[in-house]
Amino acid sequence: MKKLLQGLEKFQSGYFDEHRQLFEQLSHGQKPRILFITCSDSRIDPNLITQAEVGELFVIRNAGNIIPPYGATNGGEGASIEYAINALGIEQVIICGHSHCGAMKGLLKLQSLADEMPLVYDWLKQAEATRRLVKDNYKELEGEELIEVTVAENVLNQLSNLQSYPIIRSRLHQGKLSLHGWIFRIETGEILAYDPILHDFVAPHSKITHPEAADNLPSSRHLPNSHPFKISEDYIRTHADVKKATPAVNTVAKKNGSSTQKPGYTYLDPSQADRIYRGSRS
Repeated sequence: MKKLLQGLEKFQSGYFDEHRQLFEQLSHGQKPRILFITCSDSRIDPNLITQAEVGELFVIRNAGNIIPPYGATNGGEGASIEYAINALGIEQVIICGHSHCGAMKGLLKLQSLADEMPLVYDWLKQAEATRRLVKDNYKELEGEELIEVTVAENVLNQLSNLQSYPIIRSRLHQGKLSLHGWIFRIETGEILAYDPILHDFVAPHSKITHPEAADNLPSSRHLPNSHPFKISEDYIRTHADVKKATPAVNTVAKKNGSSTQKPGYTYLDPSQADRIYRGSRS
């Protein structure tokens, strides 16, 4: 507590004093650009990892970054989502899981929590779709690999749950909302983002033009095409008919059947992508 009080004094005399004008503007209202849904884990700080300013992120946090389906509960998640989209006009939503997630570890041994932590047990039951999917489809995995894939599948399941909310479905249909699935790797500080074309979590900058720059990209696990959540119209316009090999241009299809080419990113060929993004499992 002493350290926190010292921190308050340092904040008021340092950061606040240097950004007094920003806080004066924020006192008149908030206009965040992104709804950031993540875990309550103390190792995750949305503003720190994104370097966002105060007032830029509207944050929902809970154990396991879980979004119960619409109507399943009257918890604060649904109310916060509705407020963020309808009242604040947010057009970008990120669900961010993370490595070494205690909630996902608990989910994999759910029944053992019933006696000692009944409230945690009741909460994690809302991620039963994740638990069952992993149990039935990843029987060969164990240890950290199993946790890794559980974290990834849970992010995708929560994106699916998010779409059960009327306000989300409506804005997606209008092309006024984009959904993003992220995983934060605590040990490396890296972010992996779900690519609905590759069905994989890859570095956000992984759609690169120059293959020689790819050796620095983190690896990820390829996931089956079991979560075809709606892709935003902006994503479609940007990535439509992207070729898997060079040259470095994107072909964007028009409604009248013609197409245009413009400079942009391209996917690596499949063998390179497998080596760079997914790593060697041998």
